[in-house]
Amino acid sequence: MTEALLADRGAVVVGGSRGIGRAVAELLATCGAGVVVNGRDADAVEDTVAAVTGSGGRAVGLAGAAHVEATAVALVQACREEYGSVDVLINCAGVAEPAGSSILSISGAQFHDLLDAHLGTVFHTCRAAAPLMARQRRGSIVNSGSVAFLGDYGGTGYPAGKAAINGLTQAIAAELAEHGVRANVVCPGAKTRLSTGADYEQHIRGLHARGLLDEFTMAASLDPAPAEYAAPLYAYLASDLAAGVTGSVFLASGGFVGRFDRAAPAVLGYRDHQGTPPWSITELHAMVAGG
Repeated sequence: MTEALLADRGAVVVGGSRGIGRAVAELLATCGAGVVVNGRDADAVEDTVAAVTGSGGRAVGLAGAAHVEATAVALVQACREEYGSVDVLINCAGVAEPAGSSILSISGAQFHDLLDAHLGTVFHTCRAAAPLMARQRRGSIVNSGSVAFLGDYGGTGYPAGKAAINGLTQAIAAELAEHGVRANVVCPGAKTRLSTGADYEQHIRGLHARGLLDEFTMAASLDPAPAEYAAPLYAYLASDLAAGVTGSVFLASGGFVGRFDRAAPAVLGYRDHQGTPPWSITELHAMVAGG
């Protein structure tokens, strides 16, 4: 069944040359999809394509930064020309915050670079793929978020970009539902270049020492599972098995799979504004502090 799950489907995997993206690209090909592998490093792209085709899968490569509109458009065009359609778009590209980055130290240029790499990539690739998917009345978009959007890992542009990806993806899901196109987010946890090395370990231990991460989260962050553990959720969401799933934000880390509840307000107080004054500051304090 797995081998035919994505038969005759065309897929673009942005950031597919390394880490989680490579594991996703290889799994999609195993499921029958033809894959366009993207990454900034041409040698890494070529290596991933060779691994896929060497295992009997179908893959072509296109190197470049996908937050650049021309690259995003070229990826979608390559998929359509090579495989006849663009059925799946997976966004796995990402870059780390500068070492020690915080709102106290990051520059405006660094912040905007992080937003480009994450939110900009998702926007431009979705903007290129969505019209084609809408016309063919099918398609699945799976964007990569991060639990960092909660703020527990500190940083600036990285959590901001990942949080924005959640909102953009949910808006895309709502807009494209009538066209038969789905959009979801996976927040993956896995061992990659961004989650290994002395600097990364020092960063995680520092967050724990400052009280941002609890003991369990620190331990999990220091010993993430291989990328192959996160890849199946992407493949599932790309397939017709997930036909009724859209607008969700998932978490996949090792053997754990979860889904974030959709944000909803908890009512602290209510009164009809017709004929009543605004809440006073004292009343608001009582509600907020008491709640």
